[in-house]
Amino acid sequence: MTPRPLISRLHFTASSAAFVDVACGYPLYWKAPLFNAAGGERTGFVSVHSFIATWRKLLHSCHDDSSMFICLLAKPSCSYLEQEDFIPLMQDIVDTHPGLTFLKDAPEFHSRYITTVIQRIFYVVNRSWSGRVTMTELRRSNFLQTLALLEEEDDINQITDYFSYEHFYVIYCKFWELDTDHDLYIDPKDLARYNDHASSNRIIERMFSGAVTRGNSVQRENRMSYAEFVWFLISEEDKKNPTSIEYWFRCMDMDGDGVLSMFELEYFYEEQCERMEGMGIEPLPFQDLLCQMLDLVKPKSQGKITLSDLKRCRMAHIFLDTFFNLEKYLDHEQRDPFALQKVCSLSATATIDWLE
Repeated sequence: MTPRPLISRLHFTASSAAFVDVACGYPLYWKAPLFNAAGGERTGFVSVHSFIATWRKLLHSCHDDSSMFICLLAKPSCSYLEQEDFIPLMQDIVDTHPGLTFLKDAPEFHSRYITTVIQRIFYVVNRSWSGRVTMTELRRSNFLQTLALLEEEDDINQITDYFSYEHFYVIYCKFWELDTDHDLYIDPKDLARYNDHASSNRIIERMFSGAVTRGNSVQRENRMSYAEFVWFLISEEDKKNPTSIEYWFRCMDMDGDGVLSMFELEYFYEEQCERMEGMGIEPLPFQDLLCQMLDLVKPKSQGKITLSDLKRCRMAHIFLDTFFNLEKYLDHEQRDPFALQKVCSLSATATIDWLE
């Protein structure tokens, strides 16, 4: 019997995949998706022939990094990525990145960290709110460039986009404080305690109404998961972010017609007035406040405010806080409006204060 060539009997395991990955010109942390795509997830190893066949298929059918990345991670016949598609990639990062070695002794934090990173990815990348990251969305984002930085930076906290463990820890601790029974769900009363009852009850009701669910997901009645809380917290603390503006617009647009009517604005402002009166503060009459807000936003159509209007005005955070975050609204009222406009003109990529 003629022996098979040696190359047909060679194989590599998950631990040696990094060498093959780098040798082929892939970023280091593509190794797990590439290993799994070549059959390694089923067998625990990949033959050279299997790897070469997978590699040739990728080179033939994918013409840039984004298409190749989706091809490696996506389910068969899918041209998009869902949240669960990122789990093997993230588990490999948890298992092998030098900045996360301490997690070997804390396996209970693996899933929490992975959930947080995946939510942050979808918050930034999935601009369509579909629950599916498309090739176009991936190309327009900085995700693949950020993923490549993990190879160069041993301190994962320096990778502030998506992967910072410190950022995860801040978010999770805030959730842990609210989730008193630690079942990884909170109800409206729990959420109302966030930041010393800063958010109005009416906006909290809207958050639990399903207004900000994504894709085909269904929100459990009066329950917010940890993943949903990540979206809330980022949206609450960075209202200049386009996704945050969309998040709160969905909450305020009670009839879902794509515009904020004067009735909807008055509905949310009513509770703000009640709370101010309870504090001994005389609120501005709604008609006077409305004139201020219309002057601030300058909507294209009289008497209604669209999402585009809010994004264009660059003062959306002041507008939004006015209607449902009393603490921040009062803080804005005490500042020089010209100073606020100067702050708004600064780069939107500035580090978020609450994560520091």
